[in-house]
Amino acid sequence: MTVIANILIVTTIVVGLIFTVVTMIGILRLPDVYTRAHAASKSATLGVLSILLGVFFHFWLKEDHFSLSLLLGIVFLFITSPVGGHLMGRAAYMSGVKPTEMTVGDDLKDAVKEAKEQNLKRLKD
Repeated sequence: MTVIANILIVTTIVVGLIFTVVTMIGILRLPDVYTRAHAASKSATLGVLSILLGVFFHFWLKEDHFSLSLLLGIVFLFITSPVGGHLMGRAAYMSGVKPTEMTVGDDLKDAVKEAKEQNLKRLKD
């Protein structure tokens, strides 16, 4: 049982470290704030979740301590981190940060234009 537990613990922590390194490379190499936010929110979330899962398995399988607070932290991070990355990207777009020239499409342009028109209409009424 201890060999299987060690393999499980080491595997989840190594996977987390790999995702964290991919996050670091993505933040350093990607061209604009939108692609960097994508790298930071997606792969960093998976990296931290894998590391926390490895820590959870260590305490549960090796120390016989079931940590409900660690599980709640994993769930909370899984829910909030991608939402935070999305909101940061949306805030950058709304504040006028231009994407790189390699960007193919702009799906938010029409939605933002429509929202501004509706806000102006409400202010006039």
